[in-house]
Amino acid sequence: MNRLSKWIVKCRYAILIAAVILLIPATIQYKMTRINYDVLTYLPKNIETMKGQQIMLDEYGIGSFSLYMVEGMQPKDVAELKTEIEKVPHVKSALWYDSFMDLDIPIDMLPDKLYNAFNNKDDDTTMMVIFYDTGMSDDDTMDAVTQIRKLSNKQCFLSGLTAVVTDTKSLTEKEEPIYVAIAVILSMIAMTLTMDSGLVPVFFLLSIGCAIMYNLGTNIFLGQISYITQALAAVLQLGVTMDYSIFLWHSFLEQKQNYDNNNDAMAAAITATFSSVVGSSTTTIAGFMALCAMEFTLGKDLGIVMSKGVLFGLVSCVTILPSLILVFDKPIEKTRHKPLLPNFSKISGFMTKHYIAFAIIFVVMWIPAIYGYNHTDVYYNLMKSLPDDLPGVVANKKLQDDFDMNSTHIVLFDKNMTAKDKAEMFDKIDDVKGVKSSLGLESVLDSSVPEEMVPDEIKDTLQSGSYEMMLITSEYEVASDEVNAQCDSINKIIKGYDPKAMLIGEAPCNKDLIEITDHDFNSVNIASIGIIFVIIALVFKSASLPIILVGAIEFAIFINMGLPYYTHTSLPFIASIVIGTIQLGSTVDYAILMTTRYKLERGSGKSKQESITIAHSTSIQSIIVSALSFFAATFGVGLYSNIDIISSMCNLMARGAIISMLTVIFILPSLFMIFDPVIIRTGSGFTPESVAKINARRDKAMQRAKEKHDRRKKSAPER
Repeated sequence: MNRLSKWIVKCRYAILIAAVILLIPATIQYKMTRINYDVLTYLPKNIETMKGQQIMLDEYGIGSFSLYMVEGMQPKDVAELKTEIEKVPHVKSALWYDSFMDLDIPIDMLPDKLYNAFNNKDDDTTMMVIFYDTGMSDDDTMDAVTQIRKLSNKQCFLSGLTAVVTDTKSLTEKEEPIYVAIAVILSMIAMTLTMDSGLVPVFFLLSIGCAIMYNLGTNIFLGQISYITQALAAVLQLGVTMDYSIFLWHSFLEQKQNYDNNNDAMAAAITATFSSVVGSSTTTIAGFMALCAMEFTLGKDLGIVMSKGVLFGLVSCVTILPSLILVFDKPIEKTRHKPLLPNFSKISGFMTKHYIAFAIIFVVMWIPAIYGYNHTDVYYNLMKSLPDDLPGVVANKKLQDDFDMNSTHIVLFDKNMTAKDKAEMFDKIDDVKGVKSSLGLESVLDSSVPEEMVPDEIKDTLQSGSYEMMLITSEYEVASDEVNAQCDSINKIIKGYDPKAMLIGEAPCNKDLIEITDHDFNSVNIASIGIIFVIIALVFKSASLPIILVGAIEFAIFINMGLPYYTHTSLPFIASIVIGTIQLGSTVDYAILMTTRYKLERGSGKSKQESITIAHSTSIQSIIVSALSFFAATFGVGLYSNIDIISSMCNLMARGAIISMLTVIFILPSLFMIFDPVIIRTGSGFTPESVAKINARRDKAMQRAKEKHDRRKKSAPER
């Protein structure tokens, strides 16, 4: 690494030129990367609801649908509007009154069941169903929604998940650049106030900015990424990898006292920083990679992108940043100032003297932390994460108010089922609590009307080569306990008549989402804790330190995730799953930094108290600067964002950074004081004797390698 460090210093101008050039393809690829705005597409492809969605596309040519409400418009005008909508690219068909009967026949002639499903006489509102030949989150579908809205006036309302996905795209594209701007500005302020230079934070951000663009550019090789990942990637990468830049700068300042020139000092700093951050970056990457264990593949999406981001951040820290610091050394020196952070030596001594009190606080605080953690409310209805004034949200509220409809299910069943069984199945479904209506071929016209008289448009829409389709409207809200119980009841009924029948739609998908993510919550936490546990054990060659370090950060996580219960705040489901893993992976670095110095001092022969005091005082400034930078990068975005999934996750990450910082500063030293004898007995390198043994083994291994090399050299044939 020392040779590489010297090469980096020597080639600093070439590195900067290459860094700028690489931004060009990265930016192009970033612009070309497709963004997925429908999180339900990340459900496993092998579950029944997702298979049913594919059957709808293959058999019916229908990838999604919307419910379209028209208020106070004459039937003739509605029919003309329907005709215009059907001309929109990727609109397969629109189902309305004129699909069943001629407009010359009064609308009141419709069967009551059909009339009530599509009309509200009190509000003079009628409804049509619009079917698309592309998937819910396809770009073509969203373009179709946009065009339909252009054809509409204030009397028209387009509801459904497709409309909401389109609104999510528009809102995210509008807000995303502002997220980055907020994160950059607040991070800059935090670092300028807490560090000793006004210019160095600029180079930190330039270096990390390059790493972020390289990461975002390489996302193109994934095919597509989630809008959540896209919105969080830059902010999260900035907050997580800022540590490395801070460590390099502090190491450079320390090395300048040992070397006559900046080049040699920087080479030494690069070597030292790389060695120290490898363990930290490994735990962070491990935390993100644990997300790949989720069945709900949004975790894999976020995990892979952020793991790449950490690697790019590490490489940028030891190549681009040193080059910037050396090239702009003179301007940096001119902007040096005294940091606002005070000297923490007295606090360090106080901590080690009163460690029992902090240990008691640690034990006592577990009780409310665990209770809050286990009782925090989580929601799965993605509509709740969006502002109330979005057109899709307004339309869904209109649907609820005028038609008492909160969700729509689709049943696919064998088209060859007997008429008697169909009628019985329909009747039983109608009797299920909360079912507003069930519509299929059997309910389109009176049972006395022969099937041949059913309009072809209706038959083509509701029947395919193998399946028949039934639309079910529900009074219950998506992701509620009531609608989930309703789905169970309907599933039981349809399976009784056709074992291969399928219940699909937003509500059944959300039901699967709840069940799958509940399992993911446990598997991800176990995976992240297990992987990080092993890494810490290998890095420190200790059996006890992983328990202490992971236990301390898990304590911080429980407090962070438990606070929403006491503030009466609901969390989006994805936040409850991934935040624990992100906080563990990104903030365990604080504990590793202090532990590294504690081990060094203990191994040099210093006493328990002296070692812990030195470790605390020398690492506290870096920990505070790092945590405040992470906080600044995420807190502002959390306040600004109108998408609750984004704001909740940013708020949790910001708060988690501060809680982890406080835990490492005030709790970890007390744990070292109490468990020091155990740490020494269960680890290697914590006493001068064990350090001497390690050095002896290393010297012996090097000697054997040298002897082996010499033997090979002697035995090699002369040329």
